[in-house]
Amino acid sequence: MPEFVIKYDKKVVEKIVTEKDHLSIGRTSDNDIVLDNRGISRKHARVELTGDSAILTDNDSLNGTFLNNRKVTVEKLRDNDVITIGKFDLEFHATTNSEEKMSDHDGTMILNTKRQKELIKKDREEKQLIRRAGCSVLLGLEKTSQAEFALEGDTITMGKFKYVNVKVGGWFVSGIQAKIIREGESFSIINVGRKNKTRVNGEAITRRLLKNGDIIQVGKAVFRFVEAS
Repeated sequence: MPEFVIKYDKKVVEKIVTEKDHLSIGRTSDNDIVLDNRGISRKHARVELTGDSAILTDNDSLNGTFLNNRKVTVEKLRDNDVITIGKFDLEFHATTNSEEKMSDHDGTMILNTKRQKELIKKDREEKQLIRRAGCSVLLGLEKTSQAEFALEGDTITMGKFKYVNVKVGGWFVSGIQAKIIREGESFSIINVGRKNKTRVNGEAITRRLLKNGDIIQVGKAVFRFVEAS
């Protein structure tokens, strides 16, 4: 069964496992997921659960609904996606082993927190970047280089060799250390070189499905994955 892990200030406040085919999210107590914050609309968003599919919809909320740091209206959820509403993060898990069960603008404060401003600014910048590139992008985060690498092909190679698509440095980094491959509409990163030299969000990986906003480190090079919507 699907599970939502609700976090406030990076701390887990609730875990919800559901058998329902739809969930309402909002500030008032008549919602399935209640997020008690004045920056959240009474009926802020909803999730439709049908078979293996989960669709997130923003209910024209005042402050917006973000998925993996991207402002969205309607979007399909993937395992481990993070929904941000107000000051809350909701981690979506397609399945869970938990035994837990879950048996409009009026009055909404305009959210003007630093985090909200940063989310909106980043969302605007990323959409401009995607429009310019015409596809998903790797954005270099090193101070000496703000390089942008368009993910146009089916395979993007990363490493020390001269002919790789994205050249990176660092001790013991392989000629081809990692590959980013297109899988339908999604991208995955695979470590094909030395162990522990490819990390996503600080965790060493062998293979990982990428989501918007993921921080990728290959050797000494650091990038943010910006996914085309």
